[in-house]
Amino acid sequence: MARKQPSNDTIAVNRRARFDYTISDTYECGMVLQGTEVKSLRAGKASIAQAFATVRGGELWLYMAEIAEYEFGNINNHEPQRRRKLLAHKHEIKQMTDFTQEQGRTLVPMKLYWKDGRAKVLIGTGVGKSTVDKRQDQAKKDAKREVERALKARSR
Repeated sequence: MARKQPSNDTIAVNRRARFDYTISDTYECGMVLQGTEVKSLRAGKASIAQAFATVRGGELWLYMAEIAEYEFGNINNHEPQRRRKLLAHKHEIKQMTDFTQEQGRTLVPMKLYWKDGRAKVLIGTGVGKSTVDKRQDQAKKDAKREVERALKARSR
């Protein structure tokens, strides 16, 4: 009997995505994988920290996503950083293509996870933040944290 994967089991998260980019929309995409890649993902051996997505020839591709070689694989093991085709609806690919036409806009993989036994990747459409924007975001975050601490201390 086949083992069913939990419905939303996270494999890898790009923690710097929201820090480096202002994310406006997100899209859930499927991935075309080889057998040994699926086994490595089930073992949780993946990283999307350096990854990016592009639209080439009307198809969506994921580059620089590292899925470690399957340790029990044989000579037919997969290439760890090969490009992988992403599966999305035509109208979503069109929206992503239109978004990335302007300078400074990119497609950022934000999360790699299991959904109903299939590997999915969450792609965000983002605009790169400048250093000033990053500092402002950090200052807002710190101020919010201080307010929460003060309220918590006051309630005691």
